[in-house]
Amino acid sequence: MDFYDSASQLEEHEREKAIARRVQYRGASAATCEECLDQIPQARRDAIPGVRLCITCQQDNELRDKTGGGR
Repeated sequence: MDFYDSASQLEEHEREKAIARRVQYRGASAATCEECLDQIPQARRDAIPGVRLCITCQQDNELRDKTGGGR
């Protein structure tokens, strides 16, 4: 397997993870973050139906996913 095959597989894997996360955003949004228990602003709940995390926790999770820390 060469560099381009590896890059293609990684891209496909990341795309599948993003799609899977998007599918989870269905139903009612949470008023408080499931991780830190801070309030989720109404504007965020309106913008992302089914949101379960505050912006900070969402960013932390995405960074962990990107760097492989969530495995």
